[in-house]
Amino acid sequence: MIANKFILVLCTCPSQQEADAVATALLGERLAACVNQLPGIRSLYRWKGRITRDDEVLLLIKTSADLFASLEKMIKTLHPYTVPEIIAVPVIAGSAEYLGWIEESIK
Repeated sequence: MIANKFILVLCTCPSQQEADAVATALLGERLAACVNQLPGIRSLYRWKGRITRDDEVLLLIKTSADLFASLEKMIKTLHPYTVPEIIAVPVIAGSAEYLGWIEESIK
């Protein structure tokens, strides 16, 4: 099934507690159908002119492109970072049943 209306949003959080809070809020508001949490990732990035290393939890958020603005706003409201990672990747294809489930879950 062609799926260009769906996106996968990546967002890192500094702790499991904050990742749970963001995921629960997105699901509660039906801004996401599913949020996978990948704990134990190590992020290296440049911040304020220095290379920084942090342990984080990566969220993989399944939703529709139509909901991105609302999802972004909610993450920014809940997230402790000044500039949280919020990156949307288009879903170009997927199982018809799974994509249908995403669509039903965010209605």
